[in-house]
Amino acid sequence: MKFEKDIFISYAHIDNKPLPPDQIGWITRFHESLEAFVSMRMGGKVKIWRDSKLKGNDIFSDEIVEQFRNTAILVSILTPRYVHSDWCSKEMREFCAAAEQTGGVIVDHKSRVIKVIKTPIDSEEPLPEVTKQVLGYQFYQLDDQQSPLELDPAYGSEFAQAYNRKVSQLAWDIKQLLERLRKSNGSDESAEAATGISTQRGKPTIFLAECSYDRAEEREKIETEFKISGYDVLPDRPLPKVEAQQVAEVKQLLARCKVSVHLIGSSYGSVPDGPSRKSNVVLQNELAAARCRDSDLVRVIWLPDGTTSEHPPQQAFIEALHCDAELQFGADLITSDLEHLKGAIHSRLEQIEKPQQPRIEVADTGPAASQCVYLICTSEDRKTTVPLRKALIKNGLSVDIPAFEGDASEVRKANERLLSSCDAVIVFYGAGDEAWKRSIDNDLAKIPSYRSGRPLKAKFCYLAPPRTGDKDDHIDMEVPSLIDGFDGFSEASITPFLEAVRAGGSAQ
Repeated sequence: MKFEKDIFISYAHIDNKPLPPDQIGWITRFHESLEAFVSMRMGGKVKIWRDSKLKGNDIFSDEIVEQFRNTAILVSILTPRYVHSDWCSKEMREFCAAAEQTGGVIVDHKSRVIKVIKTPIDSEEPLPEVTKQVLGYQFYQLDDQQSPLELDPAYGSEFAQAYNRKVSQLAWDIKQLLERLRKSNGSDESAEAATGISTQRGKPTIFLAECSYDRAEEREKIETEFKISGYDVLPDRPLPKVEAQQVAEVKQLLARCKVSVHLIGSSYGSVPDGPSRKSNVVLQNELAAARCRDSDLVRVIWLPDGTTSEHPPQQAFIEALHCDAELQFGADLITSDLEHLKGAIHSRLEQIEKPQQPRIEVADTGPAASQCVYLICTSEDRKTTVPLRKALIKNGLSVDIPAFEGDASEVRKANERLLSSCDAVIVFYGAGDEAWKRSIDNDLAKIPSYRSGRPLKAKFCYLAPPRTGDKDDHIDMEVPSLIDGFDGFSEASITPFLEAVRAGGSAQ
């Protein structure tokens, strides 16, 4: 349907009072910022309006109600005053009633009522039921004393940046919704639910799991970046606070997604009401792992190096993520920084959008002809691996080592391409520490997802100085496919590896 006006901003008059009298109010600034951002996103001026003459004793205007039938989206600025204002709640109810007659309040899983939470509110009880199921955009931060501060440039550059980032995210979501409303044919929701691919843009849908408060900022950055890149990100509405209901809802959302992303922090997170007493973070990770077993869902878990918790349940969860195959199932465990995480997500999305072409096998012309070995090592071990690399080449193998320099995302993609195309792997465990080795082991556990069912011919671990407790454990526990290089390199030590390559398989 075609609308004469794009957005109506609903607000309480008291919330637009400027702090210094010579400045503009928060609502006025928000109106101007939103209009600029949405217009830039749309490539043309949008029509945003509000009643700027509101007074405390004004009578509700029927003229506004009439305009709702010609308005695409309502943006409500939620504050304690707004929620308890008969005028404001009536504006929201009247808009919802008009929206039901002009295409519905919910379009393509997106609500035409958008909640901007300027300050925390105790309850949304006075608001229409349909709007309670909509996620809001939080325009405040909590200080060290857990007191809320609005995202206002008056509080400094950090708040100004957070304000602009939040308006940018909101503007992008509004742009997407306006475009959907302007399409007369709508979208095929059943196809999206069945395939996990957005029928609007042909891009995979992402499940961005809920996180604890100490990962909220990073979660918001990821959500903003991928939405702006054209991906649908779920959940797009508040999840139930009762465990059984949340489990059912998350299962439905995961069925619409191709990728799930989980951010793990030091806090345990919110716990829904239910028998397991598991946090939202734990529950949603378990549900995604279960979904991964029955589908082609790809998972990415972010657990930065050094993450620990003073809360025993969370510390146990963190430790389990490092070593429990059930919790890790189908997931890339990213332990480096946020940019590496975003690079890993982009890489997975790229694999889904542009599936790798099947490799054409070339017939062998000799015992080890045309075989490529991916020698995984740290940059510090580059020179140390020279004798090993020379010996492998002498035996008719080609050798690749990781990319160490360049953009983090491109480095990761290059290394994943080597994992997907090589014939055998040697992990050179020398200068790398225990955390590095676990990270590599986690990457190797995901090899089936890279290689379309084509197994490695050999996968060995080369132990090199310095000697550590973890390396000694490898020997004491008789870990399969080890090469002991503590006393220096010898060609005889790689004989089992060469035999495994020629035979076409080894202990995996």
